[in-house]
Amino acid sequence: MQNQPTRSPKLPQAIWHNVFAFPPNRETLGGTAYLIVENQGNILIDSPGWDEVNREYLNSLGGVRWLFITHRGAIGQTRHLQATYNCEIIIQEQEAYLLPGLNVTTFEREFDLGNGIEIIWTPGHSPGSACLYYPQHGGILFSGRHILPNLQGEPAPLRTAKTFHWLRQLRSVKLICDRFTRETLQYICPGANTGFLRGQRVISNAYERLNCGSW
Repeated sequence: MQNQPTRSPKLPQAIWHNVFAFPPNRETLGGTAYLIVENQGNILIDSPGWDEVNREYLNSLGGVRWLFITHRGAIGQTRHLQATYNCEIIIQEQEAYLLPGLNVTTFEREFDLGNGIEIIWTPGHSPGSACLYYPQHGGILFSGRHILPNLQGEPAPLRTAKTFHWLRQLRSVKLICDRFTRETLQYICPGANTGFLRGQRVISNAYERLNCGSW
């Protein structure tokens, strides 16, 4: 039997000039992590695969200042990330117990990173599920698993066997709709199911496609 060719690990993909998406991470059940490169310090959203390619990529862009965890299923190699980059871990207070021995910053409902960058508690998928809003490029919501593309590639809350509280998740979607407008929320970067986007890198026209008028 001939040896099978070795596949090279995929590089993170640039979405905008300062926003990058990592390949789905098996350790987080196919979760997609993102990096925002900012002058005040880089923001890593969820844990990417902990391999040499991703480490070198993060190093080349200046490392990580903040690591925001959108939900408990996205923790991955958070411990190694903090040990390597001495980054500040931000996680909603109900899920911080899952990171024993690490230095974490917790919040209840909101956390302000400055320059209009906000973290918002959106419980439902998990007790401490949260999203990050980035005001550049027309407004981007990094939604973790709170809002995902469905089979048709449309943004929606998806009920699964692991959903913590479905009615709370629906209320959290309404919270997002009430907080933003079609002018301030133009894109969603989901934390999983990115294959359902069928080659699109993000969900565009996010506010309208979320059917915010019906919540």
